[in-house]
Amino acid sequence: MTDRALVVVRAGALTTVQDRGRSGHAHLGVPRSGALDGPAAALVNRLVGNPPEAAVLETTLNGCAVRPRSTVTVAVGGAPCRVTVDGRPVAWGAPVRIPEGAVLEIGSAVSGVRSYLAVAGGVAVDPVLGSRSTDLLSGLGPPPLADGTVLPLGQPLTPHARVDVAPQPAPPAELVLHVTLGPRDGWFTQEALRTFTSRPYRVSASSNRIGLRTEGPALERALPGELPSEGMVLGAVQVPPDGRPVVFLADHPTTGGYPVIAVVRQTDLPPTAQAAPGTPVRFIPVRRH
Repeated sequence: MTDRALVVVRAGALTTVQDRGRSGHAHLGVPRSGALDGPAAALVNRLVGNPPEAAVLETTLNGCAVRPRSTVTVAVGGAPCRVTVDGRPVAWGAPVRIPEGAVLEIGSAVSGVRSYLAVAGGVAVDPVLGSRSTDLLSGLGPPPLADGTVLPLGQPLTPHARVDVAPQPAPPAELVLHVTLGPRDGWFTQEALRTFTSRPYRVSASSNRIGLRTEGPALERALPGELPSEGMVLGAVQVPPDGRPVVFLADHPTTGGYPVIAVVRQTDLPPTAQAAPGTPVRFIPVRRH
């Protein structure tokens, strides 16, 4: 019987297994998790013939290297990077056949932050609460990859796509995040609200899968003290004591006590996965319906 598995040769700075996440469990204190750049993960899955919910590998900044124990079809997308097989360049953004025992190397991101590796059949680690995703905050799902980790693979379901290179959006030169103010915008001065929606911020190097942290003008509070802990949603813009907004991403906590000044429109969130430190950020208010 064919040994369908990947052996991790180089784990990289942070490589995790991700799918669409474990939605529907926030009332139990379980974050959603899942691929930060959902469209990129769905595209590489489509390129290798997987359903969009199949698990992929999400790399951070410097990629990873894996060795399949049988011949497999893969695709790499998301942040542009150099892709090689046993040192020979192969296509990024297209299906590639990898022979048994060859080393697939996903290089450092040329631009952006996170690259995605899909393998025909999907990464078949055991699901937890309906998802194979690694959750860095709660510890659910498989741990981040380490050198020597062996990842089981599922069986391919359909043939891979017949394309040379699939077009993908470039990492953002600027993040434009449309926000609905509230529910706790009343905790901030009117000047702070003007600052938040008119002044530029930058992506902080301390950003991660839990939240996109920003650098820029501090937002002044109108009310002292802290809120009782309350529910948090994906895209909530929380303002900690330093006054710099934090956009909650896939591994965010499900409750928090700092005031939420606004919530980012869901369709604006995928580019945050590829926003490198220093990327300008603008928060644009939209009307409540």
